Amino acid sequence: MQINLNLKYKPTAKGYFSGAAGMELGLQAAGVTMIQSLDLDANAIECLKLNPHYIDHKVLHQDIKDITVLSQDRSDILVGTYPCTKYSTIANISGTRTGDDLFLHFLRHVAIEQPEVYVLENVPGMKKFPVVMEAMSKLPGYYVNIFCPVNALNWLPQRRERLIMIGTRKPFSISAPTQSKNRIKMSDILEKDPVYKMNQSVIDRINGKYRDLPIVVDPSDPGSYAPTCVAHYAKDMGTRLVKDKNAEYGVRPFTVREYARLQGFPDDYIFPEKRSSYQLIGNAVPCHMGEWIGTELMRYFN
Repeated sequence: MQINLNLKYKPTAKGYFSGAAGMELGLQAAGVTMIQSLDLDANAIECLKLNPHYIDHKVLHQDIKDITVLSQDRSDILVGTYPCTKYSTIANISGTRTGDDLFLHFLRHVAIEQPEVYVLENVPGMKKFPVVMEAMSKLPGYYVNIFCPVNALNWLPQRRERLIMIGTRKPFSISAPTQSKNRIKMSDILEKDPVYKMNQSVIDRINGKYRDLPIVVDPSDPGSYAPTCVAHYAKDMGTRLVKDKNAEYGVRPFTVREYARLQGFPDDYIFPEKRSSYQLIGNAVPCHMGEWIGTELMRYFN
């Protein structure tokens, strides 16, 4: 019997707090097999179900607090991208910056299932919570690699810094990402015939009626990039604008598709044309970041 040495083992993974599934798409692109995504948000579940050509695995509309570990199928990898709001600088300004407790439920799943690998993604501000960091990085039986910050600028025209933690059962040297030679340019993400709405709040911000002026991105500059795609763009689209000579004010908001492109989502990934899509996209893991993680995990398993 001949053994085909070109065959690769395709590890399985489950995602928690999946949102729009940016992490899942990246992992799948690298060769990982997703078997489950879970999220509590109804808009996220709607989005996942609109994309069966990418999301052909089990989708659970459920709160991680309510689901038992042993009721689920086992997988090689557990991925936790729990909400970062309570760890962010904005939360600190608002007086709501807390460690929250959702990390404990992801910790519960890892501790009971004890997968071969677990992956955690969050904002760099999580490092300021020693209890959270200790719980997630000192699990017995795991060798942990922490990368912070990992910037979406390695692949995309968006500045987005994140903390990535990868725990493996065996010692393994994971390679940090490097900037892609074919990084997507800002001009590449713009639609030829953008459809957008200039809400009065956007116009007011352009005219200086807010404390903060909009951050304006110039796509004619080959080195230009957008600031972090934020979830609250769904509420205030005037905070991030792009220059457009055809726009009435010379600038305009990003369309839903452009916002998705800034996060690396393929054009055939469907987002409803409504404001809530900005929130889903802003909360997502950049697909390219997920693919880097998946590529490293494929090396680990093979």
